[in-house]
Amino acid sequence: MSSTAEASALYDLPGPRARGRHRLYGFGALLGIAGLLAWLGYELVSTGQFSAAKWIPFQYVGIQELLWHGLLNTLRAFGLTVLLALPFGALFAAGRLSDHRVVRWASTLVVEFFRAMPLLVMIFFIFVAMRVQPLWALVAGLTLYNGSVLAEVFRAGVLAVPRGQREAAYALGLRKTQVMAYVLVPQANRAMLPSIVSQLVVALKDTSLGFLITYEEFLHAGKLIATNLDYDLPFIPVVMVIAPVYIGMCLLLSWLAGAIERHGRRSPRQ
Repeated sequence: MSSTAEASALYDLPGPRARGRHRLYGFGALLGIAGLLAWLGYELVSTGQFSAAKWIPFQYVGIQELLWHGLLNTLRAFGLTVLLALPFGALFAAGRLSDHRVVRWASTLVVEFFRAMPLLVMIFFIFVAMRVQPLWALVAGLTLYNGSVLAEVFRAGVLAVPRGQREAAYALGLRKTQVMAYVLVPQANRAMLPSIVSQLVVALKDTSLGFLITYEEFLHAGKLIATNLDYDLPFIPVVMVIAPVYIGMCLLLSWLAGAIERHGRRSPRQ
């Protein structure tokens, strides 16, 4: 069966009039986007956002070092969060899947509490009440929140594996830990990967909350530049510099996840 026949079995192929309407809708949407971009550019130019006074600070070595230092601090906080949140999520996911009622209830309580607690409240509590250094207050809050969300992702991924796989493994005489390690988790990895990456992207963006507790991360560095009167308060230029960096890091995470997924499909062990 050809691809055209397969497509027509799922839905009616558009006729000449429908194709014409689709082209018209696409052209209209393209015009709308172009108009929006033109209006945005006009507003930026008319308000002097591209004036030399607002962009000249980025030429200074001191400003570049400030941004670089902030970016490294952001990556440091994110790396520590990943190293702690993934084991945290795996541990409490295993606890929620435990056959022991006390362990299951205790793990559920921890996960639901930290998942429901506002992240900013946790960060401020750890920083102010417990007098923890800004970096570790930020990392602790991110770990507790994102680790709890990841625990639910891991648990849902394991439970999504067909029940017959688990029953067949038990029939072969495997213990529960062996069933989890050799049967359920490898099959659940593919289903969990998109959700894990999405949560890691959230964790990366949430590192920007560190500026509220004086942690000198990337957004904090941008705030220092944007509020400088000597440079005519370059808020929009700072956003135009910082936003693409955040977007690029998130896209890099997504690309890395895609590469891992493609490698898993080619692996003979899968």
